[in-house]
Amino acid sequence: MATSEGAGDHVQEATVEEPLDLVRLCLDEKIYVKMRHDRELTGTLFAYDQHLNMILGDVHETITVTEVDSETYEEMYKETKRTIPMLFVRGDGVILISPPTRA
Repeated sequence: MATSEGAGDHVQEATVEEPLDLVRLCLDEKIYVKMRHDRELTGTLFAYDQHLNMILGDVHETITVTEVDSETYEEMYKETKRTIPMLFVRGDGVILISPPTRA
């Protein structure tokens, strides 16, 4: 960790040396997680490990299903949403982790 000295007191600053350090900075914060199979999660990150297994709280899940109309061949998108109080996310399904987008 980097330290700054000034007038005898030490202040530690958060540094990013590895990719997982960015995830560490998001602990106890709201995050957005894009998953395989068109799933998206938004929730509070409570814990994670090196495989990106995560424990999220107050999770809002959105599942997007694409269907093709057999007559017009038009793509139709259907979204299913649900809220989950506590969720374990297996890391091999994670594509992206980000702070949530501001609406």
